[in-house]
Amino acid sequence: MKKGIFFAAFLLASIASYAQGSLAKGGKQLNAGFGFSNYGTPVYLGVDFGVGESFTVGPRFSYRNYGYNFGGSRYSQSLMVISFNGNYHFNKLIELPSEWDLYAGLTIGYYIWSSADFGGQASGVGLDGQIGARYFFSDRFGLNLEFGGGTGTGGLFGITYKL
Repeated sequence: MKKGIFFAAFLLASIASYAQGSLAKGGKQLNAGFGFSNYGTPVYLGVDFGVGESFTVGPRFSYRNYGYNFGGSRYSQSLMVISFNGNYHFNKLIELPSEWDLYAGLTIGYYIWSSADFGGQASGVGLDGQIGARYFFSDRFGLNLEFGGGTGTGGLFGITYKL
């Protein structure tokens, strides 16, 4: 039993030691998951490209559909966002352990809102700010948590896969 526990601890420590947080210049990673907001649960998919030692940029797509009851009737609306973000990664600046990635940045996006019940539709450009962190439990896979503000979601939770 003790040998099994020791082996499991050794294996986890080995995996964590190979985990790499911040994306290197020329690197790519895929992000996917769910958002949280007051109006439904968005799903998102995005890609980050390492363009400098501590900088990434990339596109993101999200979609949410929100249904609610009001005055005895059922209503629904949807929001689709096509956006592009840029982030600064603080890993080197504050000397984080290699499995962590702490970042902040801005996202500019095109928002398409529609409500079939009210016949409403709107679109436009919006700007969001975000701060987030990733924890990589291997050299390719990690978990991501991001908080944002502006015209998009209140935050995101998902997975990251380095390509």
